[in-house]
Parts: sequence; C-alpha cells; structure tokens
Amino acid sequence: MFKKYLFILNLLLFQKLLFAQNLNEIKFTIEKATDWTSLFQRTHGWYGGDGIYSIPLNGLEHYPSAGETLFIFSDSMIGEIEDGKIKPGSKMIHNAIAILEDEKPNPTQLKFHWPIDAKGSAESVFVLDTSKRDSSEYYWLGDGFVNQEKENALYIFGYRVKQIGSGTFGFEEVGNTLIKINADEKPPFKSYLQKDTPFYIDKSTGEMGSFGAGIYVNTKESGAKNPDGFVYVYGVRGRSKKLLVARVKPIDFEDFDKWKFWDGKSWQSDILNSAAITDQVSNELSVTALPDGRYALVFQHGGMGKSVAMRLGETPFGPFGNVIPIWDCSDDLKGKSFFAYNAKAHPSLSEEGELLVSYNINSFEFLQDLGKDPQFYRPRFIKVKFE
Repeated sequence: MFKKYLFILNLLLFQKLLFAQNLNEIKFTIEKATDWTSLFQRTHGWYGGDGIYSIPLNGLEHYPSAGETLFIFSDSMIGEIEDGKIKPGSKMIHNAIAILEDEKPNPTQLKFHWPIDAKGSAESVFVLDTSKRDSSEYYWLGDGFVNQEKENALYIFGYRVKQIGSGTFGFEEVGNTLIKINADEKPPFKSYLQKDTPFYIDKSTGEMGSFGAGIYVNTKESGAKNPDGFVYVYGVRGRSKKLLVARVKPIDFEDFDKWKFWDGKSWQSDILNSAAITDQVSNELSVTALPDGRYALVFQHGGMGKSVAMRLGETPFGPFGNVIPIWDCSDDLKGKSFFAYNAKAHPSLSEEGELLVSYNINSFEFLQDLGKDPQFYRPRFIKVKFE
C-alpha cells in the first residue's frame, strides 16, 4: 500500500514539474471563424461596438454550454447603413446587449436589445446611478457571470467612466461597480441593482487599477474540470497593464470583505497588496482551463497592437509562461488609424479542444473612419485548435 501511495505522489510531482516545464510550449493550429465574424457584420440596428463579453445564461461556463448566451457591449452604434453609408438618425449609446438563443452563430437566433425613449431613440441598457457617481459619468462594462449559488442572478462589472476630453481616449475610469440582475428579469433589463465596490485602485496610490477585466468560474456547478469552489476575478493596473487576481466563493460574491487578493505567495485581504502575476495584457481578457490541466490566458499583447497572444498558466492565478503569439490582426487594420484590442476567449461557445477567440477593431480617427467604413467597428473571431 505504501508503494502505491509513493507511486501516486511521484506521479503528481512529475505532472507538476511537466506543466512547469511546458508553460512556454503548446501545439495548435488557427483559422478564421468567418461564421462568427459575419454574425456581427450588420447594417440594421446595432452595427458596431466596443467589447464583446459572452455569458452563458445557464451558468455552464465551460465548453460547450448548449444554451442561451448573453453578449454585452460597451459604446455601441445604433442606426441604419445603406449603400455603405450611415443614414441620418444614427446614435451611439454607452452599452447594449444581445441574446443568442443557439450556441451556433445563427443570425436568425441573435436578437439585440436596448431601451427606447419617448421619442423612439435608443438608450443605454445600464445607466449609472450609485451614491458615488456624478451626472457626467457613464458605464463601461466588464465581464460577468451567472451565480448559481445566488438564485442564478446575473452579475456584471460596471466601470464608472468620466469624459475628460474629446477623441477616442478622452475619458478616464473613476470607480468600480457591480450590477446585479435577477434571473427572472427579461432583456433589456429595466430593473437591476447597482452597488459601488472597493475594487478600484485610485491613481493616487501610484497606478490606477480596477477589477472585472475577466472572470473564471472554477466551480463544479459551472462545469469546471478541476473545481476549487472559487470565482476568480482579474484586474488590470497601470500603463504596463499588470494583471491582478482576486477570488471569492460564489455565495459571498456581494460580501466584499470576504474577497481575497493574490500577493504572489498567498491570499490577502488588502487590495493594495495585489501582486502582478504577469503584464502587457489588455483591459478585456479571459482565462480558460485547457484539457491538459493548464490554463490559457488570452489577451491583446500590450493592450493594443497587432498580436492576439496567450500565456499558459499552472493555476488560474499563475505562474504564467512567456507570451505565445497566436494571431496577427494586420489584415483587419485597413485604415491608417485602425488598431486591434481586447482579445479574449469564449469557452462556452467553443468546441471541445478548441477556443473561439474574439478581438475588436477601433480607430484613433473614429468619426472620420466610421464615415468611410461604417462596419469596421466590431469584433472579429478566430478559432484556436489544440493538438
């Protein structure tokens, strides 16, 4: 019996060493996912937007979920395109949502939602209204998930954003909130709760940071293969895009005093003790468990750039290996001012052994380029197939 236990122990140690040695190597092929890209190439209603988080509404975060998927977008263009031109009456709202009723990219099963005011004009789905906000602030949306231990409520991070100037980057984040939507609420979610969180690091500390860039639900109920019962929430801090991570039990998600932050060696209560587990990530990203037990961190290298990249991790909180480039976005950067950003994986929409990955295209000359090409401002998709 002792020999049997010794064999198992040696095997586990060997596997751990094997993973540590292979955090820089993985075999894969990659191809365009044209069916998913075409799904969001539209001329009616929503025709462009920032970000695209996907949330399986059945709570099954891991592939495939085989259920309805909620897509959430930040700044979104609403209107009509005819003969390659935007018709009068087009409008940008600060956020929008869509529901895909099939796990396949079926355009007949994708329905966008946003409120309409008394004049018939589109309005943002989520409107900032917390005790700390002022009238000039609005929401930029982070990641979200369905919390099966809180009556299947939907939680989404909302960044409080304030306009400070003109141009593509004429804004700054000033706070962090949590949006809660009850399971029986129907889109476009007229009723929801908003709560300020302590998960914003003010720039007076040296570097601004905020949590909600990505969520990894590592629970049995979510379909995780090696569940430890925690929800991992990722943050990004500073110009070098340092990646931070916190975790909490799903049942305690609204009890902010029970959140813990990784300091590089252990989990601590003080957010300012958060250590960078890697850097050069993007403000939107994903962490996904791979079939071999490793974890794939998918992001846009450097925040904005040509390269969709991946780092392999030993756990959801690292250590992570070197940057592995997986896709060059140059073919989509047709305008001189175009840039790619915010790559992330969508495991609940992926096939076994694959990862569906999206990245967004924007422009430093947004209005000028939108007039020339009204459909440039949208996500593109690729498929990573692991060997």
